[in-house]
Amino acid sequence: MSSSALSSDLLDRFAAIVGEKHAVRDAAEIAPHLVENRGLYHGASPLLLKPGSVEEVSAILKLASETGAAIVPQTGNTGLVGGQTPREGGSDIILSLERMNRVRDIDPVGNTMIVDGGCILADVHKAAAEHGRMFPLSLGSEGSCRIAGNLSTNAGGTAVLAYGNMRQLCLGLEVVLPTGEIWNGLRRLKKDNTGYDLRDLFIGAEGTLGVITGAVLKLFPQPLGHQVAFAGLQSVDDALTLFKNASSLCGTALTGFELMPRLGVEFTTRHIPGVRDPLETAHPWYVLIDISTSDSAETAERMMSALLEQGYEAGLIQDATIASSEAQQKAIWHMRESMSDAQKPEGGSIKHDVSVPVAQIPQFMQEAAAGVMAAMPGARICAFGHMGDGNIHYNISQPVGADKAEFIGRWREINKIVHGLVLQHGGSISAEHGIGQLKRDELASIRSDIEMDLMRRIKTAFDPAGIMNPGKVLKVQS
Repeated sequence: MSSSALSSDLLDRFAAIVGEKHAVRDAAEIAPHLVENRGLYHGASPLLLKPGSVEEVSAILKLASETGAAIVPQTGNTGLVGGQTPREGGSDIILSLERMNRVRDIDPVGNTMIVDGGCILADVHKAAAEHGRMFPLSLGSEGSCRIAGNLSTNAGGTAVLAYGNMRQLCLGLEVVLPTGEIWNGLRRLKKDNTGYDLRDLFIGAEGTLGVITGAVLKLFPQPLGHQVAFAGLQSVDDALTLFKNASSLCGTALTGFELMPRLGVEFTTRHIPGVRDPLETAHPWYVLIDISTSDSAETAERMMSALLEQGYEAGLIQDATIASSEAQQKAIWHMRESMSDAQKPEGGSIKHDVSVPVAQIPQFMQEAAAGVMAAMPGARICAFGHMGDGNIHYNISQPVGADKAEFIGRWREINKIVHGLVLQHGGSISAEHGIGQLKRDELASIRSDIEMDLMRRIKTAFDPAGIMNPGKVLKVQS
């Protein structure tokens, strides 16, 4: 649909649903919603709608299906693959859930919480803590990202190792379908084998099948013991051996095991205010180890001390420090979570969100480094991530003094090298960021015809008018 097809009359009809106060037409106010965080995609939109209820969302989608107007759901606008960005042309209407941000109910006995789709993740953390509970999803963007976006991308974060990603952290959903129909699946049950699992269709669908307006989230007791350590290592192989030792010693108490290169530490200490190198001497690689225990603080202390002692004795750990306070724990995590942002002042960065089987991480890292450096001598590889669940953010900063535009222009070439190795190792080209626009065509090239056809059938069945976030995840043949 061209921008001219969205008549002023039609825009007025959409605006009337939410009221003029919540229908934004001012270009300056809409502008922040038209570009994603990395600036890779710039779209256009004549209207930003901010519904305040499920019924208003329903009316918007019903009208959109009747008129063929495209709808782009958007929550915190923190996505990294262009899934939340309207297309060029100015015909996509943005639907924001920012007003639908209530915590509806908390059940500390059943360890569940029902929230609006527009709830900010940090507010969910706060509400859970007020009842002595914890919601374990933790992201660098948790101060602005919202639950519906977390669900729509099946967000992972730093605690997947122990708690799983959003698919494992959600029991039920409330979804408005593209037709305007409302599915109330806000069931709190941990066991429910009644037919197809519709919930899992919407989680990870990136807003292409409907709008998630509510969710039942799993809560957990707050840990009584918490220890964070930062260790310097010689190699990724040593990191893998240490991880195996940690898994055996700590079991489910091992909540995080993050891998970082020396370059990442240098970038964060150079560019992120307040970040300090936790160790006195430099090491080629580092791991952040996070242990949480439910019984006592002493248990966590014993586990961490035993793990580090084993690591020293085996020659795996060259140096290490244990955070002595909650502030120090947060500081170490802040370094890790700032690693991507710390690349920005260094110029262009070609990023990859990939996963491979954990046991194959060292080989993959070695092969990828060789392939990238052969193609681009001088490239600065900053590969870090959630080693415990196989998710590596294989980011590459431009060579010192290189032209940024020329470097970014080689994005697809470098992607092909890294993703090719990922697939050889039986991995995934998108571990937690989704597909969006960035990886849509690549997805179609690596998945079987029947797999892509099944996805298109599902999309057509749920969204016969093709109005939900069109052009994202997959192309639907018209």
